[in-house]
Amino acid sequence: MHQKLIALDLDGTTLNSDAQITLKTQQTLTELQNAGHIVSIVTGRPNRLSEPFYQQLGLTSPMVNFNGALMHIPGQAWAGEYQYTINKDIVFSLFQLKERFKIQMIAAEGKTMFLADQAYANTFSFFPTTLKSDEILTRESLRQDPAAVTVFVERADQDALRAEILRQFPDVSVNTWGGPASVLEIVHHGIHKATGLAKLAAHYDIDQSDIIAFGDESNDLDMLAYAGTGVAMQNAIAPIKAIADDITPLTNAQDGVVNYLRQYFKMD
Repeated sequence: MHQKLIALDLDGTTLNSDAQITLKTQQTLTELQNAGHIVSIVTGRPNRLSEPFYQQLGLTSPMVNFNGALMHIPGQAWAGEYQYTINKDIVFSLFQLKERFKIQMIAAEGKTMFLADQAYANTFSFFPTTLKSDEILTRESLRQDPAAVTVFVERADQDALRAEILRQFPDVSVNTWGGPASVLEIVHHGIHKATGLAKLAAHYDIDQSDIIAFGDESNDLDMLAYAGTGVAMQNAIAPIKAIADDITPLTNAQDGVVNYLRQYFKMD
């Protein structure tokens, strides 16, 4: 079979319910890479929380982080690297809106930056529960424009805060996270996972029809729509299943991605 680009979301997709890559997943993806296919991580996670999986899978392809705002090859300078940022004034504006909108935490991140205005006890370990002194977000410490700003806000205020951010800053996109947490994520306007996927395909000169992409949440929608074969996880939300070309028979907790790939590539 000629070369395919396999684009993988991490949480709820390639990672199991303990947010780990199983041995079967690792072995299958290694086999596919050795056969000449390109395996690439395309995730909403920051690079700091994706690189361990990248290393574990022994990948050499570029990785897409922050839902398309950053594409890079970990650990090396690469001419194709890009990072779309947003104006840091947005963060200062959020400081002013804290009281009015019951904002619980603000984090500003980029490829080489992680700052948060306070530690946040959270169940999904995306953010440290204690902050080092050089990780505290203030007017002084935020010296560069971030790739993504994450805002934890009480759910009752989520829609109103989103509308206020877009009113003040029309050149950004504001996405909500799936799952139990009430989170807004602010990125450069019009940037989503398909932005990174299109650049990956162009880098490898791979036709859109030869892209297979897997996802489960609303931030995967553009990526699955763009891919020649957009595959929704069995555990995906309904809108993702509705636009997908196919659905995995098994969930992420049952190695759904590699089960699908082994059948697709006739590996068993």
